[in-house]
Amino acid sequence: MPLLSLRDLAIGSLKPFSNHLYEGDCVALSGPSGCGKSLLLRAIADLDPHSGTCFLRGEACDQIPAPEWRRRVMLTPSECRWWLPTVAEHMPADMPPSWYEKAGFNPDVAGWEASRLSSGERQRLGLIRTLSRAPVVALLDEPSANLDNRNRERVERMLTAYLAEPGRAICLVSHDQEQCLRLANRFWNIIDDKVRELSELTPTFQV
Repeated sequence: MPLLSLRDLAIGSLKPFSNHLYEGDCVALSGPSGCGKSLLLRAIADLDPHSGTCFLRGEACDQIPAPEWRRRVMLTPSECRWWLPTVAEHMPADMPPSWYEKAGFNPDVAGWEASRLSSGERQRLGLIRTLSRAPVVALLDEPSANLDNRNRERVERMLTAYLAEPGRAICLVSHDQEQCLRLANRFWNIIDDKVRELSELTPTFQV
């Protein structure tokens, strides 16, 4: 059984799209700027009005309370919001400090003021905020766009480790074609308001 199924999912100008994500899948989603990549992720996470239906292990989205769906199918946006004073207040109370170390921080980052974080720090901390909650499907919108090579490698190691856990899948937006090749086993491309699956990464896979 698929972990996640999309049935005639449509949002904005995007045409209805049906497909599945299976255990261990990492789908790279790309297309021209403004084509609807982020909108599609938000529709899958049930954050914006859309048509069509998503299923998690066969159970329809509308049969699962919205907060629970968004915990199991969790979006990390390209710009994570930080609304509480400190980093720790945004993280699960029982999150082991080792999560900070995986992202290249000392554990004392938990006490940092969230308002003083750089864009790259927010991005890495936003990712561990998601992965530490162990969602079934992680929806990641440009998870390493603001990072240098060293921190991008850290992010990729975290994603690889997450996928190695049973019952996990990722759908990510990335403008880094080499990263797509390293991480993804499947490729979705949006062209002319249509989402299509490519059998391999080709020049038509626009980043």
